[in-house]
Amino acid sequence: MSSPNTLSASVRARLSAMMFLQFFVWGAWWVTMGTYLLQGLRFTGTETAQAYSTIPWGAIVAPFVIGMVADRFFAAEKVLGVLHLAGAALLYAVSTVTHPTAFFWVLLVYALCYVPTLALVNAISFNQMASPEKEFPAVRVFGTLGWIAAGWIVGLLAIEAQAGPLRVAAAASALLGAYAFFLPHTPPKSLGRAVRVRDVLGLDALELMKNRSFAVFVLGSLLICIPLAFYYNFTNAFLNEAGVVNAAGKMTMGQMSEVLFMLVMPFFFVRLGVKRMLLLAMTAWAARYLLFAFGNAQELVSMYYLGIVLHGICYDFFFVTGQIYVDQVAPRSIQASAQGFITLITYGVGMLIGTWVSGPVVDLYAKRAGDVVTHDWTAIWLWPAAMSAVVILLFALFFRDPGRGAATD
Repeated sequence: MSSPNTLSASVRARLSAMMFLQFFVWGAWWVTMGTYLLQGLRFTGTETAQAYSTIPWGAIVAPFVIGMVADRFFAAEKVLGVLHLAGAALLYAVSTVTHPTAFFWVLLVYALCYVPTLALVNAISFNQMASPEKEFPAVRVFGTLGWIAAGWIVGLLAIEAQAGPLRVAAAASALLGAYAFFLPHTPPKSLGRAVRVRDVLGLDALELMKNRSFAVFVLGSLLICIPLAFYYNFTNAFLNEAGVVNAAGKMTMGQMSEVLFMLVMPFFFVRLGVKRMLLLAMTAWAARYLLFAFGNAQELVSMYYLGIVLHGICYDFFFVTGQIYVDQVAPRSIQASAQGFITLITYGVGMLIGTWVSGPVVDLYAKRAGDVVTHDWTAIWLWPAAMSAVVILLFALFFRDPGRGAATD
């Protein structure tokens, strides 16, 4: 039950620190792992993509951890603490592994610990807030700041092709694991109540698939997350191979733009509506890959930077607009289920397929000269650009904006 009082400065500070550490952990290793695996351990593109598939697998499994364990038996802050302490040990273990198969399995176990914590930090925050829609953004922004801080620390230390980022993340995870036990108490919300698998996976939202536009939205969300995997999995390796200095730090411009475009979203949303917002995001996706394909690290390096900055439009205008759209069209009785279903489709299934596609494409354009492996990145980036263009065309032809007030009781 949320407190009827306004969030106190003390509680806000504790929640903000939690968010900072939560996303610092992720940002420290996720962004640069591609460089470490391709350049440091000499993994293939496919092996690197398999390592990145661990987080999508975690997104598919996480609802079971939350819905059938955390929500029913244990306080959220205690589950958060245990998962992060276990995660710290696992991240350190991953940093010592050099074989692709072993790396995948140890990292997968870690992902199964980490991904559920994304929902737990939100639950802990919401439990303390009388008006989450007003109070949560000011807390959540510290997560973005944590991600930015991690990128700059790793970049300035120049350890992107080493195991160091995994160990930095392990230390931060251990710190958050210990800190979590001192967070505000958040009791299990489904204590004593049976939980169905269809509730956990948000399958009640399948009835919305009878609506053609919602079905197009789901399919478009699934398909657009396939080229998105190219960005998350290989951008840091691409920038380092191209010779960009402090690539991890430069990539945080994407998170900075997230904050900016989140602030201006209401202005655009009122004027453009759902369909145009989503199409603008998808167009930014395609443009980003073209900028990467035809820029360089010398006189055209600004094209790389612009491609990174477009991440704010790509992420905010698509994912946040999508959440708003689902809230508009879903009956109130299944709104939470519908949001969970879309998360499963995008971060789970879509990103997982993306890892299966992106790795072989990177390998297709790999060039070996002795022990040195380079890539034809222009050819590689044209693949996700073309995929995005196809999704844009399908979405523009078949999706209909429902307008406001489409949700029903």
